[in-house]
Amino acid sequence: MAMQTQVMVKDVWKSFDGGRIEVLKGVTLEVAQGEVVALCGTSGCGKSTLLNVISGLEEVDRGMVRVAGREVGEEATRVDLLRHHIGYVFQLHHLMPDLTLAENCMVPVIAAGGGRSAGLARLQELAAATGVTARLGQRVRELSGGERQRGALVRSLMNDPELLLCDEPTGALDESNREKVFELLLELVRARGRTLVMATHDVELAGRCDRKVRMRDGRIEGEVR
Repeated sequence: MAMQTQVMVKDVWKSFDGGRIEVLKGVTLEVAQGEVVALCGTSGCGKSTLLNVISGLEEVDRGMVRVAGREVGEEATRVDLLRHHIGYVFQLHHLMPDLTLAENCMVPVIAAGGGRSAGLARLQELAAATGVTARLGQRVRELSGGERQRGALVRSLMNDPELLLCDEPTGALDESNREKVFELLLELVRARGRTLVMATHDVELAGRCDRKVRMRDGRIEGEVR
């Protein structure tokens, strides 16, 4: 039985600075539901921009992006996808330092109009799975780098997204924490049959994904399963 397509990117072009800096140059990519895909390539090759156009954080100059069967174009669609269907983990956690970890993690639930009690139950479940239960009441600025990134992973999964986008999620961590966070990421995604698209420089981590997509100079250079 064929897997349903979760992400479809077709002939996408994206530039900045009034068109003077071309970042994506005719990118086409298809990702099936439940697939774990690594985007590989050097800094500046377009990995982060590709994640941003998939999520709707960046609009394309031309081409088509579709997530969960919906074209990412209208602002209302982009907002709905980000609130209910897409989770995003950044290299630098993007947590609010003066809020507690629990308060940070509840932000997506509140934004999506979810119930507080269900959100708190989900928070406890994910915190236990990622080992940050004892840190939920602490302010983010008091946490270690590994704890912050685990918290960012919890936050991204609070609304049980169908698609998780990760931009170098372990890039700022030491080797020990990098391995632990990546293992958690894979375990949480695969346990629920979710889709993961991850930009990474780490060849070893990329090799443990279902598929590696190599990018170079704004284009997809090749794929390895």
